[in-house]
Amino acid sequence: MEIFGVVNASPDSLAEFSVASTAEAADRYARHLLEEGADHIDLGGQASHGSANFVTPDEEWAILEGPLRAIAALGVTVSVDTWQVETAERAFDAGASVLNAADALQNEAMLEFAAERECDVVLPFMLGPDPRHLKHVEGEPVEVMVSWFAERLKEMGRFGIRERCYLDPGTGFSPAHWDWEERSEYQRKIYSGLDRLRQFDLPIYVPLPWKQTEDRLELLDLALAHDIDFARAHYPAQVRARHEALNPATL
Repeated sequence: MEIFGVVNASPDSLAEFSVASTAEAADRYARHLLEEGADHIDLGGQASHGSANFVTPDEEWAILEGPLRAIAALGVTVSVDTWQVETAERAFDAGASVLNAADALQNEAMLEFAAERECDVVLPFMLGPDPRHLKHVEGEPVEVMVSWFAERLKEMGRFGIRERCYLDPGTGFSPAHWDWEERSEYQRKIYSGLDRLRQFDLPIYVPLPWKQTEDRLELLDLALAHDIDFARAHYPAQVRARHEALNPATL
C-alpha cells in the first residue's frame, strides 16, 4: 500500500492541524508526513465540505502556488486535489503529477486535460458534479457505486485514460447534509464492499477517516482489511501500522 499524506492549503479545511498556507509551513508539514511513512503528498486548495467557501481558479492558485512549489521541491510525487481545470494546468506546470479529480472528471475540459498530460487520476465515486452538493445515494450503495464506475470508466476509455485511474469510493465526500449516524452506516457498507471494485482491474484508492473516535477507527480498519493499493491519510504512521497488523502476508 502506498500512502498520500494530506496537506491542506485551504483555510476552510476541517482538519485544521493539516493546514499549511505558506511555502515554509507546507515544506515543514510535508517533511513530517514523509518521516511518518507517507510515500507521496496530496495537496488541495479548496475544501469540499458543504460550508466551504468557493474560490475562483485564480484564488485557488494563489492559495496553492507557494505550498505546491515547496512540496514539489522535495522530489516527491504530488497529487493536486481540484475540480477546476485552470488550477490543474498551473499545478502540473509547477510540479504536480497526479490529478485528484474532485469533480470525478465530469467536466470534458478536465477529461481532455488528463488525456493531454497522460497523468494518473484519482477518480472518486460522486453523484453530481460538485463535491459540496452531492445527491443522496438511493438503493444499495455498493451496487450504485459499481454501476457508476462501470459507466464512468467507459468515458475514461474514450479519452484513453482508463488504465491510469485509481478508483476512489468517494467516502471523503458523501453528501454533506447527512448526519454522522447515516454517514457512518453508508461508509460501513461501502468499505465492506470494496473488493467489488477489483472487477475493474484498477488500483483502489481510499481517503481514510482522520478523526480519532472508536467508530471511525473501526471504519479505518474495515477499509484497510481489503489491502487497498493507495490510501489518502492524515496519520501515515498509524495507517501503516494498522494496515500491517491486518495484512501480515504483505510484509
